[in-house]
Amino acid sequence: MQVEIDPHSGYCFGVEFAIQMAEDEMEGGQELYCLGDIVHNAMEVERLYAKGLRTITREELEELHDCKVLIRAHGEPPETYETALKNNIELIDASCPVVLKLQNRIKHSYDKAVTSNGQVVIYGKPGHAEVIGLTGQTNDEAIIITSEEDLDQIDFSRPVTLYSQTTKSTKGFYHIKEQIEERIKKEKGEFTVEDFNANDSICRQVSNREPKMVEFSHKHDVVLFVSGKKSSNGRALYNVCLENNTRSYFIENETEIDLDWIRQEDRVGICGATSTPRWLMEKVADFLQAQEPQLAGV
Repeated sequence: MQVEIDPHSGYCFGVEFAIQMAEDEMEGGQELYCLGDIVHNAMEVERLYAKGLRTITREELEELHDCKVLIRAHGEPPETYETALKNNIELIDASCPVVLKLQNRIKHSYDKAVTSNGQVVIYGKPGHAEVIGLTGQTNDEAIIITSEEDLDQIDFSRPVTLYSQTTKSTKGFYHIKEQIEERIKKEKGEFTVEDFNANDSICRQVSNREPKMVEFSHKHDVVLFVSGKKSSNGRALYNVCLENNTRSYFIENETEIDLDWIRQEDRVGICGATSTPRWLMEKVADFLQAQEPQLAGV
């Protein structure tokens, strides 16, 4: 059995930056609050909890005063900053620069839409931390689209400006874009950029991993995709693996591995999401190599 960890998998810049900021703040054993899980990976959340990072909800934030709270890479809506100011909370803002730029673009589009009877549409997952921050720029009036079934929420007789959650699938975004174009043509005939303005706002550090994942999946007999179950990016990248290698398996950690998946002669590839720590993929690799004598074909 050969085991290889994908060199392109693991934390994106935004997540790595947020975790480093949290660890720097907790030096000396000080506790730090974090608004929501710092990363969609339970194992990493547990590791940082042991260092003093305490996850809180937005409701709990309302009750806090005179403390420090970390804003994770996903970003936050304007109300969070207002609450912090009101409650004398010092925010350690680790919002990803890519997300902050997108928030500003959406705010600008929303202000324009208000005067032109337009609509801001976001291709993303309802309730996702980043999407909450993005819709907050529109007074929570943006329309969230996950699939074709959601398109009925849009009034195609009015202007539409489309954005995407930064970690969504590029393929999925362009499919939704095409569907909206078809609906507008059906409603209006031909249309201009004033009728429909589509903005591919997917993070390139994320989207560039898709072709790498295709290559990695083809290279191995078995693919173990390591990711937290809450990770939107993880689910999207895992589906890329599965489309290109039917022997791809989604696991959160090494305890979820079924050794019947693997034969002694297999080339096993271990990869993960932008929220998957390198140490966790290494732990999966170490477990596999220790279990090799039990694999089929021995």
